[in-house]
Amino acid sequence: MPCSACSLRSRVHSLLVISLSLACFACGDKQSAPATAAPLIPVLVETISASSVPDVVELPGRIEAVRSAEIRARVDGIVERTLYQEGTDLPAGAPLFQIDPRDYRAQLQQAQAALARTTAVRDNAASVVERFKPLVGRHAVSAQEYDAALATMQQAQANVADAQAAVTLAQLRLDRCIVRTPIAGRVGRAQITEGALVSAGAATLLAQVNQLTPINAVFTQSNTAMLDVEQQIQSGTRQAIEMKHVEVQLVLANGQVYGERGFLDFADLVVDPSTGTQTVRAQFANPSRTLLPGQFVRGRIITAGNRQGIRIPERAVQLDNGVGSVTLVADDGTVFQRNIDLGEQGEGRWTVRAGLKPGERVIVDGWQKVQPGQRVDARPAPEPSAPPAPTPASATR
Repeated sequence: MPCSACSLRSRVHSLLVISLSLACFACGDKQSAPATAAPLIPVLVETISASSVPDVVELPGRIEAVRSAEIRARVDGIVERTLYQEGTDLPAGAPLFQIDPRDYRAQLQQAQAALARTTAVRDNAASVVERFKPLVGRHAVSAQEYDAALATMQQAQANVADAQAAVTLAQLRLDRCIVRTPIAGRVGRAQITEGALVSAGAATLLAQVNQLTPINAVFTQSNTAMLDVEQQIQSGTRQAIEMKHVEVQLVLANGQVYGERGFLDFADLVVDPSTGTQTVRAQFANPSRTLLPGQFVRGRIITAGNRQGIRIPERAVQLDNGVGSVTLVADDGTVFQRNIDLGEQGEGRWTVRAGLKPGERVIVDGWQKVQPGQRVDARPAPEPSAPPAPTPASATR
């Protein structure tokens, strides 16, 4: 019996030794197996380089009509009718209001009657002078009588001229009973209604007419900035161009870019003492009447030719509450984010004012799939296709 127990303990001990040996072998095999690395996410990058970009200044502005006329009463009377539809475009001379003309028609008739009387007196005086002319030579009529007849005729002629002026004035007053627009444009709402009493002395406002095409955009720029630009031009760091060749692009209140481009046509030579600003103006075509007087806009003004700058694709920019940022790839292949200062936008690219420098690699496609600090497989983005040739400014205008 003791021999059987010893034999059993020996077999159990052998099994434990074998099991431990197998476990150790398995652990050693796992430790010796190399770990499989996760694959790198591919992204498309573009290497930043400086290029020629427009030198653009963005200014706040306001739309103003090229011509604006306040239609006011020039005679006293009661408005009988409104002769136009509010908010429509009318040619110059179109009738707007009818003021009761009866009083002025009677005054015209009265002036015409006075003209007829003075004309008859003048004709009679002229006939007397004609009869006296041969009689003076034969001493049948004294020279004094002839001079008196001549003076009477001249006085009668003056009375006729005075009566003619009174007729002209009465006719003008009668004509002004029909109130007309002096310029072509869009007429606004009527400020009075039928039955209202209007006065020439008070210059009662009846309506307003604005010419909407072409239309002006007026911008203000600080005098300090204007002096800086002038100094840079004189030093040669900026290229000066004629004002009439300076293009202006409008950005509307909703952020949309206005399709028509304008050109500067006026720069004020007076500085506003209360704000320290100068005024510049540009003119735009407005065929669809998108721009309206009083509308606030922002103008992108190309101030002095081109300069060296950085432009990156629009799809590389991430916008968050108006703040732009990009994802960059470092030399070791890791990614990181950086905020940038954005300028103007066009032709599928943003101009970067600050935050980037040549030689850095910005992720164009794939930045949505990576996190800062992660390594990526950076591949060059394909070259963009050439943009279509721009339409000449003269054709768009």
